[in-house]
Amino acid sequence: MSLARSVYIVDFGAGNLRSVQKAFEHVGVPAAVGSDPSKIKAAPALVLPGVGAFGAAVSQLWNRQLAEPMLLRIEAGVPFLGVCLGLQLLFEWSEEDPGVPGLGVLRGDVRALPPTAKVPHIGWNQVQFCRSSDLFDGIPDGSAFYFVHSYAVVPRSPRHVLAMTEYGGITFVSAVEADNVAAVQFHPEKSSALGLRLYRNFARRAGLL
Repeated sequence: MSLARSVYIVDFGAGNLRSVQKAFEHVGVPAAVGSDPSKIKAAPALVLPGVGAFGAAVSQLWNRQLAEPMLLRIEAGVPFLGVCLGLQLLFEWSEEDPGVPGLGVLRGDVRALPPTAKVPHIGWNQVQFCRSSDLFDGIPDGSAFYFVHSYAVVPRSPRHVLAMTEYGGITFVSAVEADNVAAVQFHPEKSSALGLRLYRNFARRAGLL
């Protein structure tokens, strides 16, 4: 597989990343899973999925020497997609582990879903677009995607909010975008045809289709 034409899925030991890899391959895009800093530096597109605790994930990214090359690639303008915990890690800190700084790519924080909503939030919910983006090309506004989470991001800048979702009487940010960085709280790889469409759109953005 030529890495120059592949999505590189960053593996920091959290989550079943093979399902993300298979989703990209299903839409005709080669994808590699790994934790090699040199491959991060060479990849034309990066995806950071993940499940688990915020603090442990941040520690793993730094301990495995993955955070610095990933941040350098983001700064260089390489297309980047965060998924679920991969979205939350982009922010400055989380209520889950208040003493642990996040990657700080985006200003803002991560807060626990309020007790008025059933937590964790598991299942299908609608995603309402706040503005247009090629990430959602061919995906109707209000489409349902699959969620599994207990925390949600609160961006400092409204300009970074790409989509919102209503659940259990609350509304939270379910997608963000800032220049070459995009991230979603839901799991496209678990969201049937529209989730595959989102991955295809990301690959097209990266010039891989």
